[in-house]
Amino acid sequence: MTEHPSVPGTVPIIPGLGAIADRYDVILCDVWGVLHDGTRAHVGAGEALIRFKAREGSGRPRRVVLVSNAPRPWAGVQAILDGYGVPRAAYDAILTSGDLTRSLLAERPGERIHHLGPERDATIFEGLDVQRVSAAEATRIVCTGLFDDNTETAEDYRETLAAFRSRDVPMICANPDLVVERNKKLIPCAGLIAEAYAAIGGSVVYAGKPYRPVYEAALAMAGHLDGLASPEPARVLAVGDALRTDIAGAAGYGIPNLLVARGIHAEELGVLAEHETLGDIAHWLGRQSVRPDAIIERLVW
Repeated sequence: MTEHPSVPGTVPIIPGLGAIADRYDVILCDVWGVLHDGTRAHVGAGEALIRFKAREGSGRPRRVVLVSNAPRPWAGVQAILDGYGVPRAAYDAILTSGDLTRSLLAERPGERIHHLGPERDATIFEGLDVQRVSAAEATRIVCTGLFDDNTETAEDYRETLAAFRSRDVPMICANPDLVVERNKKLIPCAGLIAEAYAAIGGSVVYAGKPYRPVYEAALAMAGHLDGLASPEPARVLAVGDALRTDIAGAAGYGIPNLLVARGIHAEELGVLAEHETLGDIAHWLGRQSVRPDAIIERLVW
């Protein structure tokens, strides 16, 4: 990979993870957009994480925790990664928004839940003491996504959300992402529905990035892998492709971060096609409310 110059006075563009790896003990790595594109693995990303883990640590083993806003338990995400060809050797643990949502639901045994999202996400309820009911009977909504994310938009849920709002039914958003990349297309996520509900005064609790509880849980998980305390945030690197969730969340928690350009911002950055290279992005960065600590085109070593 060809090294790019830094954006003057702003954000360095690094050629590979190896350029900064020795600064960190733990990587919190996003999944969709970094390790795969929704159809296949990015081979170089898995190889980079394996090489990071193999380096000699500074008093503790180097670990990788995958942190995903996927609205399903971690085992379901692992099965998807296996199918795409992401090697298990690339990571030590997985934490998902689905896991966090399940923890929230476990605090409310017996509650009447309406699942707003596709049935493929129903594993989020397995083994929990909840009642899945119709929209009219629900005392809480769990939104995991759009029923058909290929054809629908948040606008299609206007009447449904208005009916919930009229009864002040609170929502748990089990995937705070607004969009994800699938086959070089941006696909709408549960975050868009939650955003629309909040806009009309609905109460929303978000399970996942960019909110603090997911970072607290991820760092604790990294420590527990070796029977150690949570690592210091300054010795952790968050890697992701979304400014709004991956970068803003890490920055808010005091965790150094690395933006992968060839993800959901690829079209904005002019690197949608494989032959395109990252150019002068100072103007784009100047329009953003948060800036990453560093940028890489795609996660490679």
